[in-house]
Amino acid sequence: MTLVSKSIEIKAPVDTVFTYFARPEHVSDQLKDQERVGMTVIPMDIKEGMGVGTTFRIIGDFDGRRLTWDCETTQFDRNEKIAAKMIKGKFKRWEITNEFKALNDNLTRVTMTVDYEMPLGPLGGIIDKLKFAKSAEKGMENALYNVRGLLEGNGSIPVYITLDAYQKLLSEKKKMNNIPVSKVLTSILEKYDQNQPEIKN
Repeated sequence: MTLVSKSIEIKAPVDTVFTYFARPEHVSDQLKDQERVGMTVIPMDIKEGMGVGTTFRIIGDFDGRRLTWDCETTQFDRNEKIAAKMIKGKFKRWEITNEFKALNDNLTRVTMTVDYEMPLGPLGGIIDKLKFAKSAEKGMENALYNVRGLLEGNGSIPVYITLDAYQKLLSEKKKMNNIPVSKVLTSILEKYDQNQPEIKN
């Protein structure tokens, strides 16, 4: 059993931070730039508000090894806590918890904790457990820094989005070689700005 936990303070209201984390693929987007750690999250069955019962698939690349596992959201307390656990996959056990604490109106502490047990058998022997733990810890830390930069650098972000709009966004993401959603959205907005007629006084 291994427990990895990282915290960060983000200069944004707790509701903004929570809403961003409510979609697990948002956070996985922030792991894409890592040298040896990468994660892709694919929503499978989305319940209302991404709440309890939502299932998603995680495809993780850890130092050249690929693991895939399916998870289910087990706890969803608005502006306080989101938890999910593995329901199918190679780990003996895998759980993630994101906890949110409003420190003031515009400052939120996020604590991300992953509690897992490596697989037994050939796969467990192939993956260096200590190396895996260090990669996971570094990846979590970098993802939290990236999320903080995104939420602090761009002010209010459009996190409430219709399913139709979100599917179109994912389609654009695929066309753009699966770059992070935030970069896809930035690119779309830049194209939109270029196509707007100039307003003359």
